[in-house]
Formats: sequence, C-alpha cells, structure tokens
Amino acid sequence: LLVFGGHGSGGWLSRYDVYHNDCIVLDRISVQWKRLPTNNEPPPPRAYHSMTCIGARYLLFGGFDGKTTFGDIWWLVPEDDPIAKRTLPNVPTTSESVHATSNPSTQSSLQENQGDQSPILELQKKLGISIFSNITELNVIDEVNDKELLELSTRLAGEVLPTSDQALSIQRMREHWIKSAPNSIRLNELGPLLRDYQRLIIRRCSREILTSIPSKHGQEVYRFFHLKSASQLRMDDIPTLIKEYQRLISN
Repeated sequence: LLVFGGHGSGGWLSRYDVYHNDCIVLDRISVQWKRLPTNNEPPPPRAYHSMTCIGARYLLFGGFDGKTTFGDIWWLVPEDDPIAKRTLPNVPTTSESVHATSNPSTQSSLQENQGDQSPILELQKKLGISIFSNITELNVIDEVNDKELLELSTRLAGEVLPTSDQALSIQRMREHWIKSAPNSIRLNELGPLLRDYQRLIIRRCSREILTSIPSKHGQEVYRFFHLKSASQLRMDDIPTLIKEYQRLISN
C-alpha cells in the first residue's frame, strides 16, 4: 500500500493547513509503515489527488495545495526496491535465481510470490483485521424486514404477495438484478441492492465458518462491503457492484 501526500493542520493558538509530498509504504510482510526515499525532486505538496498503479509504476495526477489546483502528471518508478520486487509475477532468470539464493530476504520474497496465499488475506491476518469486524457497524437487516427490498419485489411481481410468498418475490428480485445491465439499475434500487450484497457476504462467510468449509473469501475482493449507505457509491462503481453481486449469487 503506497500513500503519497495529504492534508493536515498545524499550529496551536492559530491553526494553519499543511500539505505533504512524502511517500509512505505499508509493507504487508513486516506490517510497518516505511518512508520511501526518492532520488530526485518530488512533486509539490498536495492533497485530493489521484494515484493509481500501472504495471510496476505509479501514476500521480492532479491535486490541490490550498491555493493551486494541479493538472500535472508524475510517475513514481520503483528502482532496486525489494518491496516493489515482491509484486513481480515473472519467473526469475538463472542469474537472478543464484543472487536470490544468496540473499535470504529476496529468497523469502520469491517464495511468497510463488505461493497461493492472497496478499490481502495475509495482511488482514497480520493486522488482526476480520471481515466480520464491521458487521455491527453495517447494521444489515434481514430480507423480510427490508421494506425497500420488499416494495421493489412487489413492484416487480405486479401484485402484493402474502407473507408466505415473500421469499419467492425476493428471489425474483435477485434474479432481476443479476440479469440487469448496470445502466438499467435505478437510483432507488441501489440501497436495497447494496444491503443485499452485504447480506450475502455475511451469510457466505458465516456458513464457511460454521461448516468448516475452506474459506475462499480472503482471495476475493469485496470492494463495497464497508459502505454504510448507497450514497457513498459512484456511478462508475455500479458495474463492479453488479459483477460482484452476480458472483455471490452464483456461489
């Protein structure tokens, strides 16, 4: 995990804004924050920027420093960085293998790459974070108590169904969602859809624990499990949400 820059404040009697331009890395192996040294002049301090990983490099774009709105682009190119090398999927050459054998830290890094352990799951274990830690905060209610979900399923059915048929109407609503194109999902459907998505994740993980089935959820990414309401979703999140929801239903 790489963090660049950010916005803070300083002062005691009078507060003032402070903008940073340092690079901090969370190493998933040692579970330590490390300041990443740079060889040349770093980008100006900023916050509210965008940063993404493209291959082995990181692209920084835009930002704001309290006075100036940036439109510049910067590349961060990792060189001779053992942390960055651990993410490379390529099989080492013979000369690289000999060097790795003589270097214990590099050797353990290569063994880690070749394993099936999920990096996210490994970091979760070392930090002591569980997918269940946010369940009480999410307050996900049961289907039969989700009024918005019941209203949507009733509209889809075209009639008010008796309580005994509510499970069937909810199942039809789920089938409707997994068959729908992302751009056809209405705004009033996002809340019930997000809650049902979170509900399915909780039930799946609970079932795996109770039945001692080998868990696979650590190798899968649920990008929206932590959201507290649909208002936190962006329009370009909906295709990914639908795709993850379809995967949950199929499993």
